[in-house]
Amino acid sequence: MTLDIMMPFYGRIDHFKLAVQSVLAQTDPDWRLVIVDDVYPDLSAGEWASAIDDPRVTYLRNEENLRPSRNYRKCVSLMEHPFAVIMGCDDIMLPGYVARVNTLASRFPNAAVIQPGVEVIDSDGGLHRPLADRVKALYEPRGSGVRILEGPSMAKSLLRGNWTYFPSLAWNVERLRRHEFRVDLDVVQDLAMLLELAKDGGSLVVDDEVVFQYRRHAESVSAVTAPDGSKFAQERVVFAEAARDLSELGWHGAARAARLHLTSRLHAAADLPKAVLAKDPKGFRSLARHTFGPARVE
Repeated sequence: MTLDIMMPFYGRIDHFKLAVQSVLAQTDPDWRLVIVDDVYPDLSAGEWASAIDDPRVTYLRNEENLRPSRNYRKCVSLMEHPFAVIMGCDDIMLPGYVARVNTLASRFPNAAVIQPGVEVIDSDGGLHRPLADRVKALYEPRGSGVRILEGPSMAKSLLRGNWTYFPSLAWNVERLRRHEFRVDLDVVQDLAMLLELAKDGGSLVVDDEVVFQYRRHAESVSAVTAPDGSKFAQERVVFAEAARDLSELGWHGAARAARLHLTSRLHAAADLPKAVLAKDPKGFRSLARHTFGPARVE
């Protein structure tokens, strides 16, 4: 089974090269890599990628900057095989990623999405375990080995604390194309999509075998948009919509988790001092609103 690896690119060139090299180092050769350059100003990245002598690698440069969500949509349009990953251009595939995902996809061909095992690294590639990831780990599904979540249990688990790692997820392309990544969201597209898949009867396969390294660093979109509150404003929209939709489905436990969104509130509370230090009153008000206010569609 060929795995499509879509890599939207806009970021540090050293991280980008490491990400591409990690794909080239896969033990299972059955993959296809498509790099979608979102008009990054430094052309040397494209020159380097275009020079890779491997027919499995394609480099494309957008005509205009699409920003994350529209670039994700473009990536989906370029997928050709049953399963695909939208890999971060600063993340690392360990050598067994493709082999493990292909094995799981063969075992669970109807799964909507596969979450393989992930470890977190810092900007320099060292293993990293910040508070956000320690908290996320508390909400991962109980048990060990391969587990399957679906329906209300899948939605409730993700809404209590989104413990998945978007760049490592392998998506069922047919199911993914029933929906679209939302252009009004920059940082929580993954949660919104996962909830759509849950509502659509899709299942989430979770595995323990660590085959992916997720890079968490200060330059990421999520890190940049947290202290000013914009990340949490987007989360409020998703939680409010989920509370409404899941209540209508009768998934009351999941709807309660959406209304409460405790871990998201705690994350916003932890960023309040950053807004104070940055002398950002608007960001402080947004963070305080998210921490203490109700979820509602904005």
